[in-house]
Amino acid sequence: MTKATIYRSKNGLIRGFRIRGHAGASRQGDYDLVCAAISAIGYTAIGALTELCGIKDYSESDGNLEMMLPDNISPDVSAKAETVLETLEIGLKQVERQYSRHLRVLNEEV
Repeated sequence: MTKATIYRSKNGLIRGFRIRGHAGASRQGDYDLVCAAISAIGYTAIGALTELCGIKDYSESDGNLEMMLPDNISPDVSAKAETVLETLEIGLKQVERQYSRHLRVLNEEV
């Protein structure tokens, strides 16, 4: 199962996210459509944060993708990043609704 954690500040703004694990929706070695959907959503968010906000800091490894916003971003960049990250959460929750055995979306206060 994949777990996606959305990190929120006390005031409710998204500060970052972590996507961890493999969905396991197909047999090992077969193409996993759920995992591909989760990855596409995560990497689209990373691409948008890079291209639209100039935020390039993230980490990835096999089955893991993590990103936290830097503390020193301008209000304009912060607003753009919030839109991107809210869209990420919407996309992940849409996949979770259809494939709840394979994806769990959680919120955590940071």
